[in-house]
Amino acid sequence: MTTANPTLVEMQRTIGDTLRAHWRLYVFQGVLMIVLGVLAVVAPAFATLTVDIYVGWLFLISGVLGLIAMFSARNVPGFLWTLITALLSIVVGGVLLWKPVEGTLSLTIVLTAFFIVEGVFQAAAALIYRDAIPSTWGWLLASGLADLALVAIIVAGWPGTAAWVLGLLVGVNLLTTGWAVVMVALGARDIARSITARISER
Repeated sequence: MTTANPTLVEMQRTIGDTLRAHWRLYVFQGVLMIVLGVLAVVAPAFATLTVDIYVGWLFLISGVLGLIAMFSARNVPGFLWTLITALLSIVVGGVLLWKPVEGTLSLTIVLTAFFIVEGVFQAAAALIYRDAIPSTWGWLLASGLADLALVAIIVAGWPGTAAWVLGLLVGVNLLTTGWAVVMVALGARDIARSITARISER
């Protein structure tokens, strides 16, 4: 008869407790992402402009904070490189805020590349972890494939799609990722319950 490894049992207990305690937060996150995704899909042009302005502020604020941090510690190695990076962030942020419509073209290219990477990694993660989350890995795979399908649509209609596609991309990505998060969280809840039941039987 094989003796259970006490370290493994304790690790299983910790995982079970953590998943059982926090799966509701993941469900909440997923539902919130779905709601935001629906809003973005319903009004993609507005969502595109919103994303552009949001990213512009992110660049601008990070650049200003970078400058403040850099001048408060001038003797840090790489001072010139940090200065250039901070100024570039400020310039990019300023351009996106000053001319948001023109900025959407460049931003769409960057976000399209991001969705390619995210789609590939989500699909790969779904295939790698399909044994760990057997009832829900298909949702994660579907989310990744949906991202890649959207990228194909963007490329096929470029550049005419640039005015609205950024908002649509973000909306569909939020929808599919949010749904995947909800399904994985519910699967994690079931796994946590089964782990806890197995441990309590020992």
